[in-house]
Amino acid sequence: MTEYRAHEAQLPGHLADNAVHFARVLRRAGVPVGTDRVLLALQALQVAGLGSREDLYATLHCCLVDRAEHRLLFDQAFHVFWKDPDLLGQMMRMLLPQVSDKQGGAPPPPPENRRLGEALGSAPRQPPSAPPERIEIDAQMTASAREQLRKADFDTMTAAEWDAARRLLGEITPFFCQLRSRRQQPAPRGPRIDLRALLRQAARHGGAIAALPRRRRRTRPEPLVVLLDISGSMSRYSRTFLHFMHGLAGGRRAADHRVHAFVFGTRLTNITRALRAQDPDRALAAVVSAVADWSGGTRIAQSLAEFNRHWARRVLSGSPTVLLVTDGLEHSGLDDLARQTERLGKSCRRLVWLNPLLRYDAFEPKARGIRAMLPHVDEFLPVHNVDSLQQLVDVLAHRAPARAGIDAPWN
Repeated sequence: MTEYRAHEAQLPGHLADNAVHFARVLRRAGVPVGTDRVLLALQALQVAGLGSREDLYATLHCCLVDRAEHRLLFDQAFHVFWKDPDLLGQMMRMLLPQVSDKQGGAPPPPPENRRLGEALGSAPRQPPSAPPERIEIDAQMTASAREQLRKADFDTMTAAEWDAARRLLGEITPFFCQLRSRRQQPAPRGPRIDLRALLRQAARHGGAIAALPRRRRRTRPEPLVVLLDISGSMSRYSRTFLHFMHGLAGGRRAADHRVHAFVFGTRLTNITRALRAQDPDRALAAVVSAVADWSGGTRIAQSLAEFNRHWARRVLSGSPTVLLVTDGLEHSGLDDLARQTERLGKSCRRLVWLNPLLRYDAFEPKARGIRAMLPHVDEFLPVHNVDSLQQLVDVLAHRAPARAGIDAPWN
């Protein structure tokens, strides 16, 4: 507090208060801004001064943003916050959907970001002169609202929508494909005659045969192995998928399923035991405390090589399905990436790649890392909303077809 007062005394006007409040807006919108970065920004403003709007933008951007995926959100927040004192009016004009003029050529509004709108909505402002709007019908979580929530992107959800989406994820009932084993079990209408049971029955009845006992092969749930990318570009989606994984590994029917979970960024970490906690919040807290490279860089090839070398023989027995959740944005070691993905695909029953980039309708595998991995996977599915996770459950519930490549528009 003393250090903040010292910076406040050396900055003109209310610049220090506005800079601190702008950092709070970014933090509420999802940008990780710590107290050290706020103090660094105040110190940098003393040195750089306020020669122009561009200088203010460059100073705050250098001090408050350290990841490429946060630049767009920072630009939108800076444009709204520092343009007009009427923050509410600017927010409504820029972030809320508008009715387009069919006859006029009005330009379309900028991309909507509801997390930023929610963060700016908590900003202090003057009370409106008009009377507040009276709500006639509360349509919260009606059938239409639930349908919209199921199709909403995880990366653009507000805090309230995120809580509702977590409840929807808890309603998804996982159903694993049943695999036939070599062991037999009694069955009234089995395809085979149980000779041992027949001889025992005949011995008890003096050689007479009253009925022909039958048997069939036992079934068991398909094992599942999950490899989840937790790098910075996957942060929002990886947290959501962890909630989904908790329903598989720590839910009510977890004892019937064999699920192994791993996360990787710059290194590979086994989180299977941490996900077995009954409470999902405690399970995710245990995962975050056990992982040292959360929201950092990514080394897909190195992580897959470590899994193939140290864990494949332990967890890939029983013909499991492997879920590989990553965006595939790898820039180095592409030959090794293709080799390790091919080895992983040959070690399991089927390899399902879940990529959040498939949320774009015009997606094409132009990145070299994606092209290196794509020929060796059996399924290529999106993972960006509740509907995509429901689609994944449907895929897990059915038998895997013969490996014939991926049927995609770009093939």
